[in-house]
Amino acid sequence: MFRKILIPVDFTEKNEAALAAATQMLQGQDGGEAVLLHVVETIEHLEFDEMSDFYRGLETRAAAKLSVMQEKLVASGVQARDEILFGKRAESVIRHAEDNGMDLIVLSSHNVDRDHPALGGMGISYRIAIVARCPVLLVK
Repeated sequence: MFRKILIPVDFTEKNEAALAAATQMLQGQDGGEAVLLHVVETIEHLEFDEMSDFYRGLETRAAAKLSVMQEKLVASGVQARDEILFGKRAESVIRHAEDNGMDLIVLSSHNVDRDHPALGGMGISYRIAIVARCPVLLVK
């Protein structure tokens, strides 16, 4: 059912649950693919060139971490690739999913206090879930 799965990652421990869920869905599926996506958040009102050395350093570190994640997926029998984008995280994830025909976005999310849900805020995962045109699986 879901052949192209986008997995946005921020390199925190909570990403493991999203990776595990996507792996289960794609294992043994011919032609299925996981796309690990990391977005380097850019600073508003500053030209990219002004911070390019800083951003390139973040890109280098992200590439190394993505490589490790990709190797885990491949070792589990899942075809995977990774990508790094620069921009606003939620908007970049949504645009990437649409532009690349993703069937599903799987991402980790934080738990919200049931007694005070407003305090949980509208995190990136929830913004993506509301706006994305493809299905979104929030893994906690």
